[in-house]
Amino acid sequence: MLDLSFEPPKPKVIAGAKHDWELVIGMEVHAQVASRAKLFSGASTQFGAEPNSNVSFVDAAMPGMLPVINEFCIEQAVRTGLGLKARINLVSAFDRKNYFYPDLPQGYQISQLYHPLVGEGEVLVDMEPGIARRVRIERIHVEQDAGKSIHDMDPNMSFVDLNRTGVALMEIVSRPDIRGPEEAAAYVVKMRQILRYLGTCDGNMQNGNLRADVNVSVCRPGDYERYWETQDFAHLGTRCEIKNMNSMRFIQQAIDYEAKRQIAILESGGSVDQETRLYDPDKGETRSMRSKEEAHDYRYFPDPDLLPLEIEQAWVDDIAASLPELPDEKKARFVGDFGLSEYDASVLTAETANAAYFEAVAAEAGDGKLSANWVINELFGRLKKDDQHIEDAPVSPSQLAGIIKLIRSDAISGKIAKDLFEIVYTEGGDPEAIVEARGMKQVTDTGAIETAVDEIIAANPAQVEKAKANPKLAGWFVGQVMKATGGKANPKAVNEIVTARLGL
Repeated sequence: MLDLSFEPPKPKVIAGAKHDWELVIGMEVHAQVASRAKLFSGASTQFGAEPNSNVSFVDAAMPGMLPVINEFCIEQAVRTGLGLKARINLVSAFDRKNYFYPDLPQGYQISQLYHPLVGEGEVLVDMEPGIARRVRIERIHVEQDAGKSIHDMDPNMSFVDLNRTGVALMEIVSRPDIRGPEEAAAYVVKMRQILRYLGTCDGNMQNGNLRADVNVSVCRPGDYERYWETQDFAHLGTRCEIKNMNSMRFIQQAIDYEAKRQIAILESGGSVDQETRLYDPDKGETRSMRSKEEAHDYRYFPDPDLLPLEIEQAWVDDIAASLPELPDEKKARFVGDFGLSEYDASVLTAETANAAYFEAVAAEAGDGKLSANWVINELFGRLKKDDQHIEDAPVSPSQLAGIIKLIRSDAISGKIAKDLFEIVYTEGGDPEAIVEARGMKQVTDTGAIETAVDEIIAANPAQVEKAKANPKLAGWFVGQVMKATGGKANPKAVNEIVTARLGL
């Protein structure tokens, strides 16, 4: 049964210090909107283009250039909010967040502070089969990305690439509901999965299309419950923000280090400074980047070039009606319709392509459980070994279903099926035709099996006496018969005949 209560989540207790401490984590996930054009201009969002080739006059902040909202980016943000069961605000507004950096030509970022497009929502984080944690989403606001400063091309100069400038971002802000490093990583995994199902972000963390800022603080046991009752963040301790995390493993390592760093400061009588930090994976530690700014430090004010954004409920309803089946619903359906375990259903729904492949196999093969076993254990195992993705699988759903149908009809045994899978994987072809052409059909003629069993028994009288004394040793005869028939004998028939011949 899923643990979905809205009781205060129990933060992870960190032992090994002078006192017990609880870890409190909130996340800000920055997801690049899947759109061909930027948020306020028609410039391309193509990754990997020549530096400064995807820059419009608006992106470069040329005088007199005015932003125009890309409706599709707003639609994608609304779609994301609906996918997270969040409230969609029919009236929202853009603000200017003022700061100065070489890769920000305007000298400000257009964002949403006071009136975000999306309000409160939630996400269920899968921790283990049957156990999920509810993390509350505070808001999703739409903003433009900055450019990129490049410091490693010249020892004396830095270069600026403005291709990312103006690309639409969704900043998904959670409440401090996350309990530990493992849950923080699982939260990002689940968020990425939902976004990819929705088609609103490709989730590519290597390209920077999905990255997370992690807010970490520690408090004494009981303080979190007091925060829950009062919603006073003072109970949670001073938080530090770790910026631009793009690896699940590094997220966990950074949180673990940062928690221990803060505890060491507090237990030595010091106080934690609120600041922004970066994680150095080579040293396995966080380091100070700058003091943590508050909203007033950015001098937010409504953007004078953009009117408040007003959308209609009917438009939101149309977007809601077009939402795909999301991971939680698909997993529940796989468990209910195919009788799969929670674990198998989770593996198969991890990616939309995995789920689609499995459903195609199951529909043609007529056996959901057997199809799941073959997709997960044989196909996924082989693809992982070859460092390939499901889209590159050399075995089509129809071919794999053909192998499974041959197993179900007793035309081939499980062992033969694995040999057949290897042939189809490496050479291709129709499974049934391969079985016919290569004489791989299972021997079901009981007469032939009885002859093989009798020959093995006659040749091994000492082993017969051992098997009669210990029936578990009868498996040796089964193995010898399978070996003698080249693995083609029906295993069930062999077991039955061996048992009868030995009088067990």
